[in-house]
Amino acid sequence: MSIEQRLAELGITLPEPAAPVAAYVPAVEANGLLHISGQISFAEDGSLIKGRLGENMDLEAGQAAARRCGIMLVAQMKAALGSLDRVERVVKLGVFVNSHGDFTDQPKVANGASELMQDVFGEIGRHARSAVGVPVLPLGVAVEVDAIVQVKA
Repeated sequence: MSIEQRLAELGITLPEPAAPVAAYVPAVEANGLLHISGQISFAEDGSLIKGRLGENMDLEAGQAAARRCGIMLVAQMKAALGSLDRVERVVKLGVFVNSHGDFTDQPKVANGASELMQDVFGEIGRHARSAVGVPVLPLGVAVEVDAIVQVKA
């Protein structure tokens, strides 16, 4: 089954890849790796998912925001590679969670993106990961996720 077929089976429609909001490019392919810039949490309607975990957003909402970041990462992969079937392995995700000082469940929030990668890519979607709490993220979003992906020539 192709990755496109798996997306359809999961009921996932990829959004238009988000344009950069500053002086960088969405993705760079180098030496067999695709480095994808941080993708912020956009809702399905294109609005920003804003909030701070442990303050005005709960764990489930944070996981949903991380999942949406993951979907945007997949959209960026497709835009950069032409075909998602060129993905050989999701190597690493870096997950940044807008967190109140007392919030310590960043790894659980990050699971929203990690589980999406495994659902979409299967075994090759299993990856290394960082999950970090930060006091603020661009535009006030709840979550930002970047990725490193090994690609087929």
